[in-house]
Amino acid sequence: MDTRYLTYILTIAKKENMTKAAEELFVSQSTLSQYLSKLESELGTPLFYRSKGRLTLTPAGSLYIEAAKKVLSIKNVLYQNIQNIDNRGHITVGVTSQFGLDMLTDIIPAFKSQYPDIIIEISETNLPSLTKMILEESIDCGIMAMNEISPFSSDQVSILKKEEVLFSIPINHPYRKINPDRPIGIREFAKNFGEENILLSKKGSTLRHLTDMILEDAGWIPSTVCETNSISTTRSMVAMGIGVTFISESCSTDREHVAYYSVEPKLTRLNVLVTRKNWVQSQACEYLCNTIKNYFH
Repeated sequence: MDTRYLTYILTIAKKENMTKAAEELFVSQSTLSQYLSKLESELGTPLFYRSKGRLTLTPAGSLYIEAAKKVLSIKNVLYQNIQNIDNRGHITVGVTSQFGLDMLTDIIPAFKSQYPDIIIEISETNLPSLTKMILEESIDCGIMAMNEISPFSSDQVSILKKEEVLFSIPINHPYRKINPDRPIGIREFAKNFGEENILLSKKGSTLRHLTDMILEDAGWIPSTVCETNSISTTRSMVAMGIGVTFISESCSTDREHVAYYSVEPKLTRLNVLVTRKNWVQSQACEYLCNTIKNYFH
């Protein structure tokens, strides 16, 4: 049951602005405008008053919004009832980071023993793509690393852990003689690593956001840059002496070949569970979400 377009109208009504609604939905403004125009043409009446960039509901729009909410509620109750029949169902989970995959590896065996007929479909993707999937309600939940919880509402997000992000260098790097273990200050980067190859995550990731911030604050212009979204590849390249990088604490392994340093001031990111709106959870869904929320406790 595809109710995506009902969500479009509900978001426009909430934001009262086409640009802001398009940003929250991760669709282009032209796509959203075309859909609204087509819908209003089919209905034969406008759903919104247009005034100086602000969209407010007409009487017809108010009726449409009320009906859309009822349809979504009916859909959610239906899906929940279907899933609760003999505890059968399907849960879709997205992950953006290695910590999410490791978590699910630990959690799923116990979950399957409790709910053997529930199928868990796992999608590994980047932060922008998973954000869009949750906002479009094409996936049930995501285990994500984020710098901030926007564009989600607070009732969608459960913060699992605040995780430190560390600077990593080869274990035999000359800097080890200068500083065996104390945190690295911002001003030290350009002086000690200005000629190094820096290994970057792709644009849109939490690690890339933090790395770009450090480069700017430190006035650090690396000698060369290499981009990859594979943390294991990045860590291996550091161990081989190919470059330096920033790695989350949960991925700071292979300490025989890689040295890790805290940064002063400390760098952190949020590990979170995000659920889609209008998700009426079955007993199995509640069990999975509660297990994820309690994982780090």
